[in-house]
Amino acid sequence: MPAAAAPIISSVQKLVLYETRARYFLVGSNHAETKYRVLKIDRTEPKDLVIIDDRHVYTQQEVRELLGRLDLGNRTKMGQKGSSGLFRAVSAFGVVGFVRFLEGYYIVLITKRRKMADIGGHAIYKIEDTNMIYIPNDSVRITHPDEARYLRIFQNVDLSSNFYFSYSYDLSHSLQYNLTVLRMPLEMLKSETTQTRQESFDIFEDEGLITQGGSGVFGICSEPYMKYVWNGELLDIIKNTVHRDWLLYVIHGFCGQSKLLIYGRPVYVTLIARRSSKFAGTRFLKRGANCEGDVANEVETEQILCDASVMSFTAGSYSSYVQVRGSVPLYWSQDISTMMPKPPITLDQADPFAHVAALHFDQMLQRFGSPIIILNLVKEREKRKHERILSEELVAAVTYLNQFLPPEHTIIYIPWDMAKYTKSKLCNVLDRLNVIAESVVKKTGFFVNRPDSYCSILRPDEKWNELGGCVISTGRLQTGVLRTNCVDCLDRTNTAQFMVGKCALAYQLYSLGLIDKPNLQFDTDAVRLFEELYEDHGDTLSLQYGGSQLVHRVKTYRKIAPWTQHSKDIMQTLSRYYSNAFSDADRQDSINLFLGVFHPTEGKPHLWELPTDFYLHHKNTMRLLPTRRSYTYWWTPEVIKHLPLPYDEVICAANLKKLIVKKFHKYEEEIDIHNEFFRPYELSSFDDTFCLAMTSSARDFMPKTFGIDPSPFTVRKPDETGKSVLGNKSNREEAVLQRKTAASAPPPPSEEAVSSSSEDDSGTDREEEGSVSQRSTPVKMTDTGDSAKVTENVVQPMKEVYGINLSDGLSEEDLSIYLRFVQLGQSQHKQDKSSQQFCSRCPDGVIKLTPISAFSQDNIYEVQPPQVDRKSTEIFQAHIQASQGIMQPLGKEDTSMYREYIRNRYL
Repeated sequence: MPAAAAPIISSVQKLVLYETRARYFLVGSNHAETKYRVLKIDRTEPKDLVIIDDRHVYTQQEVRELLGRLDLGNRTKMGQKGSSGLFRAVSAFGVVGFVRFLEGYYIVLITKRRKMADIGGHAIYKIEDTNMIYIPNDSVRITHPDEARYLRIFQNVDLSSNFYFSYSYDLSHSLQYNLTVLRMPLEMLKSETTQTRQESFDIFEDEGLITQGGSGVFGICSEPYMKYVWNGELLDIIKNTVHRDWLLYVIHGFCGQSKLLIYGRPVYVTLIARRSSKFAGTRFLKRGANCEGDVANEVETEQILCDASVMSFTAGSYSSYVQVRGSVPLYWSQDISTMMPKPPITLDQADPFAHVAALHFDQMLQRFGSPIIILNLVKEREKRKHERILSEELVAAVTYLNQFLPPEHTIIYIPWDMAKYTKSKLCNVLDRLNVIAESVVKKTGFFVNRPDSYCSILRPDEKWNELGGCVISTGRLQTGVLRTNCVDCLDRTNTAQFMVGKCALAYQLYSLGLIDKPNLQFDTDAVRLFEELYEDHGDTLSLQYGGSQLVHRVKTYRKIAPWTQHSKDIMQTLSRYYSNAFSDADRQDSINLFLGVFHPTEGKPHLWELPTDFYLHHKNTMRLLPTRRSYTYWWTPEVIKHLPLPYDEVICAANLKKLIVKKFHKYEEEIDIHNEFFRPYELSSFDDTFCLAMTSSARDFMPKTFGIDPSPFTVRKPDETGKSVLGNKSNREEAVLQRKTAASAPPPPSEEAVSSSSEDDSGTDREEEGSVSQRSTPVKMTDTGDSAKVTENVVQPMKEVYGINLSDGLSEEDLSIYLRFVQLGQSQHKQDKSSQQFCSRCPDGVIKLTPISAFSQDNIYEVQPPQVDRKSTEIFQAHIQASQGIMQPLGKEDTSMYREYIRNRYL
């Protein structure tokens, strides 16, 4: 049965920027290079951005002809040969956006990418390198002396460090939201399709919908959650001008994926962290919350578990769990001018009615539902009142807000002085955290897209029956979220989130039928793999906000860290102090400029002249707010009606307006995730296959000795594991480096920018992806004192990589084989389109699967083993005997072959 809906895959995945003296032409195509779109950018406007999108879908031949006419029309002399009027400037993989300082506009392009994760066949990429190109040509350029300084500040935000995007998966939303949207009722999808066709700005958008009849598939594209989008301001100027496929939304945070092998069954464990772009900044410069309820260092962490043996969102098994970290939602700050390691905490404004906390928790109720659980890890007992100031104010705010909420939806507050328990020799920190994690997961539940398996219904676990959340016919929904905080939301918070995630992971594995009880123990391959993911996650977020890696890790709280860890903790503390004291101010200016918090304007103070950015982030200081919220009914009325479900996932008119629904034929490339993932039209190599390169529990954690239990849920001693709990640091640091650094490893050949001077109009040569021509406009502006960094991309010849030269003509034998293959595929494609009884009558040679179990949810199939001829059996038996030291005698053919080899090699 075909799926009712599918995510829309962007048709702009490869870009080539062509330049003339008066125009830039940005040509975008899908990955198969069968559909093209063209943007025309005017270069004669010194300060305005003029972009024309004809919203027409071109074929490859039409694009060649179009660029050929542009080349001919822009030559200096009609009919001139030897010089071109159209130059190929840059090849790229997406548009980050457009930005202007004091002169003209720049375009920011992604020139290198690297695949980081795969969710249901949808690839998630990390930006490896970008290019900024100045749009106006030199004849109309109006120079400004401060332009170069603004450009350096903007480029201080390193886009090659932990920025992620996807062409088909909405990274700003959770997996629960994305799959809930795909399971909307068909009647609503049909009505939304009709409305889209009537209000569509694109005259070609819904062409041919009537002729497709009932065999179509609905494609759905949702608006991103702008709170976690970091290039929203850069794309805002073109959002209403160009087709949606040009808009590539980027998130900032962390993305890591590892493979858990359970007796050969692959299960992908994915960790995605989304950093909020509201009230974003560095450690001591951004504390507390702003006037709109956005808090500093707010990160939404989602762990996704999926059975990799089935790729489809509709047929596969997927589970996720979401938790949040963020600063205490109050008006507070720390003065760093005193040059103290721990500056005193100051409450900046009195907020007796918890106005800021109300705005913050209203946002959380709308996105996550109820209950909202606060795990406060700050110190409760101190000789000098420091962190306790925040606890007292937070308790007062939560108590005030709870008295107006319905009792079943009140905010749950859990205070726990983690530092005090760590110093105690009688208490085990992680055991106490495990108790808290169990109670939290039982209250919120988790998301899974399949109903409970028959074995769990037949033999239910005690803890499973106590699980909260919302149970629906197609699985379970997470309702509510855990919000963890300490002062910095770094070290203590990451350990607490790991323990909650470990508890949720056990329930996720149990729901997918992979373990018999929802419980995981330390020192197993599965937990070590998950712990490494969380440490990479914590190090990355700590570098972004605090300027150093984690100081205290899970091993520190387990008290099994090696003695060398203490000196490393001291170095990380010093690194964090240095970063906070000397470099955080510059980083904060860069973030403010990148996110559009500050807009350079002629005649007004420059960014570096401002004494503080407080007025930029607190809008109520510059103007009076039009309306004031009620002190008692502090929530949004629509949100409270649908609790415990999150309002953002409720099917209502307001949420349906955020969706773009379009009807496709089932073979359209925009919804064909099979071709998007496997790419049968592309020559690939096993060395570049992502699923083989990712961290694996069997390869990186399981002991290499024989005769042991290969289960990843078996407790192992530190000395018998593939990667020791005390830290096989060379392997671990290599894995961390691969995930976190900007240039940790060269991306696959098809993803890397390669220099080229070709002027192929269609841009179809795969070696030229991300290329930068030497004839193009200077990309980066630098002062005379700056030293430009030149990166050379070393590319092996095609003959060395593939063993053949693809540009040479094919032999007749190879061509005949390929033609037979194409004819076979075409006949199969026609049969799928025309035959409605294909499933009922299978041709000879097709394996018939006979179900054994009577239960459809847990079905297994009877498969006949393949027949093996006698010669193959003898070869296999000889191979087994050779491994045992029993060698077969050499025959005459073997002896003659060996003598011939010796004669040719040495004589």
